[in-house]
Amino acid sequence: MSVKIERFTSPRKGNGLRAVTSIKAGELIYSATPLACCVSNTRSKDVCHGCFERHQSLQRCSQCKTTRYCNVACQRQAWSIHKRECMCLRSLLPRTPTDSVRLAARIVFTTLNSSTKQSAELYTLEEHESHLSSMSEQKRQGLSQLADMLQIYLQQEIPDLMKEMTSALPRSCQDPLSLLAKVACNCFTISDEELKEVGVGLYPSLSLLNHDCRPNCLIVFEGTKLILRAIKDICPEEELLISYIDTLSVTADRQRQLSDQYHFTCSCQCCGSQAMDGVMLCGDESAWLPLKEALPRLERLQAESKWKTVLDVCVSLLSAVEGAVPYENVHKLRVADMALDACINLGIWTQALTYGMKTLPAYRSYYPDPHPAHGLQLMRVGKLHHYLGNIEDSMVILRQAYEILRITHSEESPITTELSLKLEECRTEMNLS
Repeated sequence: MSVKIERFTSPRKGNGLRAVTSIKAGELIYSATPLACCVSNTRSKDVCHGCFERHQSLQRCSQCKTTRYCNVACQRQAWSIHKRECMCLRSLLPRTPTDSVRLAARIVFTTLNSSTKQSAELYTLEEHESHLSSMSEQKRQGLSQLADMLQIYLQQEIPDLMKEMTSALPRSCQDPLSLLAKVACNCFTISDEELKEVGVGLYPSLSLLNHDCRPNCLIVFEGTKLILRAIKDICPEEELLISYIDTLSVTADRQRQLSDQYHFTCSCQCCGSQAMDGVMLCGDESAWLPLKEALPRLERLQAESKWKTVLDVCVSLLSAVEGAVPYENVHKLRVADMALDACINLGIWTQALTYGMKTLPAYRSYYPDPHPAHGLQLMRVGKLHHYLGNIEDSMVILRQAYEILRITHSEESPITTELSLKLEECRTEMNLS
């Protein structure tokens, strides 16, 4: 792959990445494998710890009883990574280390393994910022507790952890607290093709990418491989920007999240204008406030796959604000999305389509094309139309989804291939009718 990017000093942002040549929307800019990665604890029972693909039935490691694999081949391939952590996981049973502790441990194992060959990086682990000096005392205490857990977790495999880390790790990573702070500020959430979280990983060179709430690039994953793709035409020497967070929030909430997790205040054009805030919080505040307050509980129920309860709560909440709060309100939109997920998981297709159709105008406004979130929502709604026999409606919506996802995911990706087949199926059915 020809070199399309370079490291540079970005005004007011420090390190950054910029284009070396002209880059077209949809073009692959860069791909990378992680220095280390692990499946999220919340997905550990349904995501293979080797290939990171979702499966209904996974084979569990007979020793640590924690990691799971889709087949023996995947387990064997992952053994070189898993063998050192297996004893550590066994020593903690029935407890499980946090995602950040397990990822930090895998970074230690990778670095201590002298046979591991690291490819040339634009940004090294040593250079990663920890931001310890700018953290609140509460956050430092939380990280200190995780650092203690890391040492307890590793003591079975590396009894003299500090000595080993001092001899093998870069100077700024030898302290477990500093290492965990670097992980917290620089790791990426690994998602599947539907943008659902499956794990976390550290991709050193891509940590150079700076944030914008309306970026010109996006990141998708193929298993654990990170793909950086342009979603706008980019000129030579133009900075490459991604969004660190889901931007479906008002300015104050976005800035709070970015400050708490990444320790900077966003000054992008979107934050400066606050243009969408009024629409995002449209409707009667006394009516939409219960929706906002209910979201944490709904997220917990959703994580536990309690779909009947999720749907009942969502229906009650949405009925209570009918007419008082439009679906453009971000809190009502999130509740409607959860109702859609619940209906799909319960097989209530007509009601699922009703909720899906109500979300599309807001998705179109809040996720400017081409954005994968909008494309995937269109795909879900289009497939529901097809399942219910609405072939013409399905064709229209699936075409819109395809035009977005072919740019964000490429025309060769599994999800766009699936869309092509679904569109061909619709055309065949229309010709036969």
